[in-house]
Amino acid sequence: MKLLVIGCGQCGGRIADEFARLNRRAHLQRGLEIITGAFAINTDIADLSGLTTIEPDYRHRILIGGRTTSGRGVGKINELGAEVAREDADIIMDAIRTARRFPETDAFLLIAGAAGGTGSGAIPILTQQLKEQYFEKPLYNLIVLPFRHEERTEARAIYNSATCLKSAYSVADAIFLIDNQRYIKKKSSIASNLANINALAVAPFYNLLCAGEEKKPKYIGSRVVDAGDIIQTLVGWTVIGSGKSQIPRIRFPLKLKRHFTKKATESQRGVQATDEAIGWLSLKCNPIDSKRALYLLSAPSEEMNMEMIREIGTHLRKMAPEAVIRGGDYPREKGSLEVTIILSELYDVGKVMDYFARTLELIHAAKGDQEAIERERRGIEVDFKDIPSLL
Repeated sequence: MKLLVIGCGQCGGRIADEFARLNRRAHLQRGLEIITGAFAINTDIADLSGLTTIEPDYRHRILIGGRTTSGRGVGKINELGAEVAREDADIIMDAIRTARRFPETDAFLLIAGAAGGTGSGAIPILTQQLKEQYFEKPLYNLIVLPFRHEERTEARAIYNSATCLKSAYSVADAIFLIDNQRYIKKKSSIASNLANINALAVAPFYNLLCAGEEKKPKYIGSRVVDAGDIIQTLVGWTVIGSGKSQIPRIRFPLKLKRHFTKKATESQRGVQATDEAIGWLSLKCNPIDSKRALYLLSAPSEEMNMEMIREIGTHLRKMAPEAVIRGGDYPREKGSLEVTIILSELYDVGKVMDYFARTLELIHAAKGDQEAIERERRGIEVDFKDIPSLL
């Protein structure tokens, strides 16, 4: 699958930069192209200057709202971010069309941090604009949720997250949710943590995007997971994760290779990688709440068999009994076995609903509507129409 990636705001731009780096890795290691274009959009010149892989020309690093912000950002006011994105949408659309491999694009992926100003405000606006012009192509969002300390100390982070998520959900075909807090390392520096989080957020997409683009017969799976499988899986709230199991380098004699204990160990290795992928989903959720799921097994061809595929599929079915499950194999990894999992069409995402409920409390508190606050706390009435839309 080939994506055209657009990063909005500081967070979105850095993750888009990571996708550009992923494409470079695919090109060098596998001779594949998985990103047809990578763009960063921002109201802050400094943030655009901090990127390393996205092309540095003005058509790939796009400054918007120059007249309004003078290149200094929108100060976490996502309504202003939405306004400048709407005003400069034509500039962005023209730049995207200049991508050399734009016609090869299977889907668009727009990325932003939910709590910021530029990205949070711009992502639903640009999603809507692209959807109107390229209605035949799927349009996905990847939205990064704030850190726990931001949620506790910044009321604006909660408000921005709720308005961004509500607005994006109404226009995007699917939204990948990434919880920053899942990947944080307490003793690492801020720069190290952010770089690590961005890399971990993007890593599960590598094999998933490469699998359907393979050209060499020996690397094409017996059941290929291609763009069609991914498109049919992605609907609404979505999470992604991957798990890895190392393959021992011990060479067994022929007699031991055929032993039943080795076969059982191989199958269990696949289940363990699946459990790790579920444990490291981009947002903590209950798999039982998903209506669609996809898995991809990546390993050396000699380490995969039908029993392993069956065990992974059966294991996932037990965890997500109501989901339509698609899956396949990709004989590419060396020395390890990796399972990538997508759970989509999630109908009960507690963290998102919490943002909505807390934002309603903030809105009613600002209006002095104590009775409405009490109703919401008792769970009698939660009217999401009161949450403003950025569209």
